[in-house]
Amino acid sequence: MTVMSPSQQLGSPKNQATKLFAAVLLLLSSAATNASTRVDLFPKLHAGQTLTYVITYHSDTQTKTRSRVTLAASPGQTTLNVRALLFLDVLDVTAPAGKSKSGDRATIHARAKLQSLDSNAAASPDAGTTATLPPVDFTILPDGRLDKITGLDALTPALQHAWQQWAARFAASAAYPPEGLKPAQKWKSQEPEHTPAPLAGLNWLRESTYVRNEPCRPLRMNEQGDFATSDQPQQTCAVILTTAALKQQSKPKDATPDEYRVRQLHTTGAARGQNKTILYISLTTGLVVRATDEADQSMSVTIAKFDNSNQLHYDVEAKSAAEIQQVTDTPPHSR
Repeated sequence: MTVMSPSQQLGSPKNQATKLFAAVLLLLSSAATNASTRVDLFPKLHAGQTLTYVITYHSDTQTKTRSRVTLAASPGQTTLNVRALLFLDVLDVTAPAGKSKSGDRATIHARAKLQSLDSNAAASPDAGTTATLPPVDFTILPDGRLDKITGLDALTPALQHAWQQWAARFAASAAYPPEGLKPAQKWKSQEPEHTPAPLAGLNWLRESTYVRNEPCRPLRMNEQGDFATSDQPQQTCAVILTTAALKQQSKPKDATPDEYRVRQLHTTGAARGQNKTILYISLTTGLVVRATDEADQSMSVTIAKFDNSNQLHYDVEAKSAAEIQQVTDTPPHSR
């Protein structure tokens, strides 16, 4: 048996340097490969492009109220069921003028027209059709915020909910890390609750995960108004899971928003909420092919005058479920 000397085992200084250099190159190559596997899921749109989505939304809200002085009328339980088509026209896509925190993401100007698929809503005199209902014009900023929204207030409450559900999912990827994502990546974000509420300091804390890639395919709509899987080529979608928790930063004993305080009102109470959203986003187009959302929220709040001469307390429990799916083929008369 040949016994190697220590110098033979370690090799010459030249050989060691060569091996070290090769290891560095391998490490840099691996890092470059990992970086190249990142994908930007921001929608890849162009002016003149048209898209169609079908939106299904259901919510149950239970409200109980009581007042110290007068008998408060309680709305009790309200249920909302919405099924609608949304036709999107991309009006303009403006590339960023320089470097920004959102990278190369563009500003998107678009117009949406909604059509109820609910037979009961369609029979209602105030439901309208795409021909009579005004469109909703809006802008998606590079960071995902929606701006310059016009026409939404003219829609029925049901269609307003449908648009809001669609817009929140369609623009969600704009808030993802601008450097792109890779499978198994996790990230966190925080966003204030934008809906006016009698409690101050409400924020959504979100945790997202790029779970995996999955085959996906849009829907098609036949002449009878039924939906089935499209015959178009299968795509690959990134599956993004987001869980969100509503946190209250204000103290329950003094949670008065400024707009209530200037009206000589004082609010106390607490709110909580849990949301779960799953997005299927095309790796090729950045478009949401399918999205589901489940929400469970509650609020217990008392609104009182500064002198406590009167106060109103109410408890609200709300649950909702939504599904949004891209539709690539629709009958000519549907629009």
